[in-house]
Amino acid sequence: MTTMKSNATRYIELENKYGAHNYHPLDVVLHRGEGVWVWDVEGNKYLDFLAAYSAVNQGHAHPRIRRAMIEQAGRLTLTSRAFRNDQLGLLFQQMHELSGFQRMLPMNSGAEAVETSIKAARKWGYKVKGVPDGKAEILVFTGNFHGRTTTIVSFSDDAQYRDGFGPFTPGFTLLPYGDLGAVERAMNPNVVAVLIEPIQGESGIVIPPDGYLEGIEKLCRERRVLLVADEIQSGLGRTGKMFAFEHENVRPDIVIVGKALAGGFYPVSAILADDEVMGVFHPGDHGSTFGGNPLGCAVAREALAVLVEEKLIEKSAELGSWFAEQLRTIDSPLIREVRGRGLWIGIELTPNAGGARRFCEALMTKGLLCKETHVHTIRFAPPLTIERSELEWALERIKAVFREIGS
Repeated sequence: MTTMKSNATRYIELENKYGAHNYHPLDVVLHRGEGVWVWDVEGNKYLDFLAAYSAVNQGHAHPRIRRAMIEQAGRLTLTSRAFRNDQLGLLFQQMHELSGFQRMLPMNSGAEAVETSIKAARKWGYKVKGVPDGKAEILVFTGNFHGRTTTIVSFSDDAQYRDGFGPFTPGFTLLPYGDLGAVERAMNPNVVAVLIEPIQGESGIVIPPDGYLEGIEKLCRERRVLLVADEIQSGLGRTGKMFAFEHENVRPDIVIVGKALAGGFYPVSAILADDEVMGVFHPGDHGSTFGGNPLGCAVAREALAVLVEEKLIEKSAELGSWFAEQLRTIDSPLIREVRGRGLWIGIELTPNAGGARRFCEALMTKGLLCKETHVHTIRFAPPLTIERSELEWALERIKAVFREIGS
């Protein structure tokens, strides 16, 4: 790898001078991407081991998705939902056939889809379950990350996400993730939904105990409560299943999807649900100018087709299991735990490792891009198009970094 030169420094200086300082990126300035590889402005080549937090599960600049985007951009990009377009119904049908859910409500960003699920759950609680107006309660969990809106950070337990942004939205009860008994004790007649990540991503690829989701589903059925699964990062193949909740054979009432839904080409998100829940929305209740636009729909249709037809979900299951086992063979006192499902793996470090960021910076110098989360965890989430030989290439560099830093 060459050292950072003036061209990259200039871009970094511009960003620091004119942009808001609400991110802490690694100092690599990317210019081009293809498949699992990206290149910076100096011409250095890197293996992308983050995949834009799972938004590019299909790899960078996938030719099929790019072609669909270009073709649709040449015909029609936006109508708003004041009119119909010829891509929307086709996307709805395709998602129904893939997921089994009767209806889809498209939005743009993941946070918008989470907000949509909250509105749907509350409205269902009032109009269908019969909860007194203004009393709806949603159970949420420690370590959650569902987005950055004011309502969503209201139920985060991360102090930084909340600092300076109050007053906060009421109606959420925070419970310890992985504790089924806590969910049972929190159930009461005003609870309308349980909002959960089947696997927590931002917390460091945290997998709940076996049977946990099944237990929550059972409680929800007994108490007439909606089970809402946030699959924005974990869904669409990332964990070796179409959806992470499939690992426990549960079926949520609402599923939230985003990121990989458009393969990194465009922001597309949605909630999936059956008629009982989706039927609470009537014209004028909720909407989005860009949600369901023909360009986004065309891109999403091809992105979903690529996942299925190129067997990327199966590849994630097979290669992810192998790669996790290889990582567990790394003999280092700095590694506390390796955990993951599919090609979504976290290496949690011991407190005396000095934090995960310096490991990510060291890997960057060796041509591997990843990102730390919650101080002590390195997370790996390469595009699902990756080959075993490329994982072997990455493994050599990961082992080298642990040898160098641990020595």
